[in-house]
Amino acid sequence: MKRMLRSAFLFLLMVSSLRAIYAQQAQVNLDWNPQKNTENLVPFGANVISPEVHDDRTVTFRLKAPKAQEVFLAPGPLLLALGKGNAPVPFQKRDDGVWTLKVGPIKPNLYVYKFIIDGASVPDPNNTVAGVADQPPYSQLVVHGDGPAYYDARNVPHGAVTRHIYHSDVTNGEREMFVYTPPGYDAKKKYPVLYLVGGSGELASNWALEGRANFILDNLLAEGKAVPMIIAMPNNQVVHRSHPKHVELTFNLFGEELRKHIVPFVEKNYSVQANRKGRALAGLSMGGRHVQFVGFKALDLFASFGVLSAGDVDTEKSSAEFLNDPAVNKKVDYLFVGQGTFEDKPGTRTNVLHDVLTKYKVSHEYYVGGDGGHDWGTWRHLLYAKFLPGLWRSK
Repeated sequence: MKRMLRSAFLFLLMVSSLRAIYAQQAQVNLDWNPQKNTENLVPFGANVISPEVHDDRTVTFRLKAPKAQEVFLAPGPLLLALGKGNAPVPFQKRDDGVWTLKVGPIKPNLYVYKFIIDGASVPDPNNTVAGVADQPPYSQLVVHGDGPAYYDARNVPHGAVTRHIYHSDVTNGEREMFVYTPPGYDAKKKYPVLYLVGGSGELASNWALEGRANFILDNLLAEGKAVPMIIAMPNNQVVHRSHPKHVELTFNLFGEELRKHIVPFVEKNYSVQANRKGRALAGLSMGGRHVQFVGFKALDLFASFGVLSAGDVDTEKSSAEFLNDPAVNKKVDYLFVGQGTFEDKPGTRTNVLHDVLTKYKVSHEYYVGGDGGHDWGTWRHLLYAKFLPGLWRSK
């Protein structure tokens, strides 16, 4: 217990130090409109207010850089949401050396963005709402709606997220895993476990930080739309993403990590249903491919799966054993396959997997929806709208 409390404290300390997407710009509450300028106060350590989200859902960005020659809003999910494509959008420089850009209106959501200052891609230096992953840091834009969203901290019972550190013989080092327990977690009960992994750009913390999986499940449970469950969020990065043999090495290594360390650790430290019926494996992007290449070959370990924004053009070959198993529909309790409405590579994502599963008559739920592309706007939506409500329901 002392170890778990210490880990929980370390997690809270880490979130505070990163000042990630939970934090309000005033650093007071876990607010749903942190970038609405209610007091006209510059964030601590900043020199201008940026971004400022207006109630008409337009957004003003500012940057004080008198010596800069050019400033742009960089391509990414935000520009796609604005319908701007992939062309950088220029700022205008005022006489006082402050660069400004007003865009929108934008649909309520959480967006990732960066600036390009004289050719260098950088986070917004005045935005306290930042993100960190397996890539350089970035800024977050929180466009609020008329009240807390499904991914916000609402006034409902909340679960806990604990950060664990364990040693791995597979990667020969210390690794981390975040574990969510539902509100009122009772060690006398046995809970099903969702093993939820990220993509090639994520860390173990990102499903809780950017994905807000804990708040999403808190809200679903309060609405009576999901089964109480534990969510284990391990690090599925097992080899450097830029390694020339990344694809060749990652699947076997992650499969080994799951069996030797991740699943045993969770089942030793939490009160869970320690059988395949009580285990699910899901992931986004590269994590979805881990589900296909590792999970589909581990039907002795898992009975439910979620593939988010992932696919394999050679699915018939890579998943042949799974597809040709005559008892597959008896072994799999729930298989969800989903992607965003505006995915950038639909021909190589889940529609390919859906077509193959349909061809081989493998039962699954297929869904395309939300306002996002290949980004967290999609993955949060898929989690809330379909996947978590579908887990551990009767077939």
